[in-house]
Amino acid sequence: MSAVTLYAKASPDFADKLAQSEALLRRVEQDYTPLTQASSLGAEDMVITHLLHSTGVRASVFVLDTGKLHAQTVALIDRIQAHYQRQVEVYRPQAEAADAFVQHFGEQAMYESLALRKQCCGIRKMEPLARALAGHRGWLTGLRREQSNARAEVDFIEQEAERVKINPLARWTAGDVWNFIGLHGIPYNPLHDAFFPSIGCAPCTRAVTLGEDIRSGRWWWEQESAKECGLHAPGESVSLSSTIPLKEVAA
Repeated sequence: MSAVTLYAKASPDFADKLAQSEALLRRVEQDYTPLTQASSLGAEDMVITHLLHSTGVRASVFVLDTGKLHAQTVALIDRIQAHYQRQVEVYRPQAEAADAFVQHFGEQAMYESLALRKQCCGIRKMEPLARALAGHRGWLTGLRREQSNARAEVDFIEQEAERVKINPLARWTAGDVWNFIGLHGIPYNPLHDAFFPSIGCAPCTRAVTLGEDIRSGRWWWEQESAKECGLHAPGESVSLSSTIPLKEVAA
């Protein structure tokens, strides 16, 4: 059974949420160009890529190919480019650093300690992310408040050291996401049909079972408080909702 069939259920106020997200995208295009979207190729990010296309908002789209992604995830890059007739920029880790880490600590290092797992994330995600974000004033992410306790306070616009992070789907539910995907025939990762609601690197992602949290399949051997790779670590950004007039996108 497809993820759309299983999960698509729009909120009663979904039309308002959609209008809010579209208005936010248009606003940040004016205020924070050049913009880029950091796409994990997950369901939320596929929605944002579609919204960029449908609204005509100018933003590049990039993917961090860590070298450890599922084949189904990597295949989405070509599907996006064909479906939307746009280029997806791909950033990879520095080969020497990734190879040296594996040679020194082994292919299973991420399971041995939190420090080693985060070091792996640093090499495969954080360093390429810095290159991908260079020169941009704002970056778009698929963060939603519903995703985890650590993301419950995610705001629409958050100030970081050198740019702002924009979360157009902050108020959306999973049902909203899948409803939108179904309505518009948006390409998505087939692993979602196999009970992978949140998909990262293959060694660090598993399917979930009934009743488990949607991010329980990510770094499942770690404590809940540790489950971030650093891209969206809590406490590293400041909300701008109270300082930037967002009349048309107020929560």
